[in-house]
Amino acid sequence: MTRPSAIRPRDRDAVLQSLRAGVVPRRGQHLVQVGRSQEVSALISDIARIADGGAAFRLVIGEYGAGKTFFLHLVRLIALQKRLVTVHADLAPDRRLHATGGQARSLYSELMRNAATRSKPDGGAIAGVVERFVSSALQEARESETTPQSAIRSRLDALSDFTGGYAFAEVVAAYWRGHDSGDEQIKSDAIRWLRGEFATKTDARAALGVRTIVTDASVYDHLKLMALFVRQAGYHGLLVCLDEMVNLYKLAHTGARKANYEQILRVLNDCLQGTPEGLGFVLGGTPEFLMDPRKGLYSYEALQTRLAVNTFAGDGVVDFTGPVISLGGLTPEDLYLLLTKIRHVHAAGDEEKYLLPDDGLRAFMRHCSERIGDSYFRTPRSTVKQFADLLAVLDQNPGMTWESQVSRVEIAEERNPDLAPIEDDDEATDSGGPDDDGLASFRL
Repeated sequence: MTRPSAIRPRDRDAVLQSLRAGVVPRRGQHLVQVGRSQEVSALISDIARIADGGAAFRLVIGEYGAGKTFFLHLVRLIALQKRLVTVHADLAPDRRLHATGGQARSLYSELMRNAATRSKPDGGAIAGVVERFVSSALQEARESETTPQSAIRSRLDALSDFTGGYAFAEVVAAYWRGHDSGDEQIKSDAIRWLRGEFATKTDARAALGVRTIVTDASVYDHLKLMALFVRQAGYHGLLVCLDEMVNLYKLAHTGARKANYEQILRVLNDCLQGTPEGLGFVLGGTPEFLMDPRKGLYSYEALQTRLAVNTFAGDGVVDFTGPVISLGGLTPEDLYLLLTKIRHVHAAGDEEKYLLPDDGLRAFMRHCSERIGDSYFRTPRSTVKQFADLLAVLDQNPGMTWESQVSRVEIAEERNPDLAPIEDDDEATDSGGPDDDGLASFRL
C-alpha cells in the first residue's frame, strides 16, 4: 500500500481533532478517504457536466452517522480542483429553501459567505470572484482596444435577460465604479448585496441605486445568476451543497413543509431539463427525509415519481445515473483500511511510531462487532471516534498496553436523534392553521 512519506503536523492535528469530536475534517480529508469509489465517480461526472455548461441534481441519502457530510465535503474539494466555485450551508430552523419570514434569504446569505474557490477554499470568496471578473474584463478591453466600461457592460448584458439580472448587473457595475475610483464603501456595499445581506430595498437604493434585493422568493433565481456570473469571471460553474435536509422533514407545519418540497421540485425539474447553465446541487439527507410517506419527499407525489429507485436496480445491480445516490455501509475491509489510515495519520506518516499493531486493529474491530454487530461499519462515526480516542490514550501513557485498553472501549450503535418537530409560527396561516398533516386535536 502506497503511503505518503510524512504528514504535516497541521494536517495531522486537524484530522485527529475532528475525528475525536465526531465531525468532518476541513483539512486532510484525502488522508482518511476510503471506499465510495462508484459514488465519487458519479459525482465527478456531474461536475464535468456542470463545467461543460450543463446542470446537475443529486440527493445523497445515508443513515445517521454513515458519512454523508464527509462525502459532501469530498465532492466540494473535487469541484474546487475542477475550477468550480462551491457554496455550502446546513439547513436549520432559520435557514430554508422557502419561507416568508427571511429564512430563505438567510440560507442564501450563508451560502454566499461560504463561497469557496481553489485559491480560497475556506470561504469568503465572493469578493475574489468579482475582482477576477473585473480583471478579466479589463484584459478584454485592452485586447479589443475598447473602454473598460464597454467591456464590462458587454459581459453584464448576458445577465440582464434573466429574472433579477438587471439589478445584479447594476451592482457589479457599481463595484467596478468603486474599483475605478478607489471608493471602498461602494465595493463593500456591492459585496453585501451579492451576499443577500441587505434587508430592505430602501437601504439598497440609498447605497447602490438599485430597487431590488435578494428576497425569500428570489433565492433560486439569484443562484442561477451567480452561476452565470462565475462563468463570466472565468470559473467553470457553481456547485451548491446543502446538508441537514432533514430539517425540512422536521417542520411541524404541513404547509411550510410542502412549500419547501415544491421548491426542491422546481430545482429538480430545472436541472433534469438542463435549464440552468453551469449550476449543480448536491443535497444530503437521511432515508426518512426521502422515503417517509407522510412527511418525507415521497409524501409529495411529483417528487416521489421523479426520485423513485430504478426498478431494475437491486440484487447487486447498481444505477448511479439517477438523482438519488444511497450511501451504503463501508465493508469490513474498508473500515480496516480506514483504521490503518487513522493510525498512520496519528504517527505523522512514520511507521516506526505506530501505537497499535495489525493484531490490535483486528482485536479492536472484533470488539466493536461483538458490542454492536454490523453497525460498527455501516455507520462508522462512533467506531472512528473511539479508535482516535484509544490512540490518544496510548500516546499519552507510554507504559500502557493496547491489550488492556481494547476491551474497555465503550461503543454504542449510532441512532438518529429524536426528530422533534420545528415550530413554524410565522407560516401558521398558510394552510388555515398550525395543525400537522390535517390532524385535529380534541380534549375529553
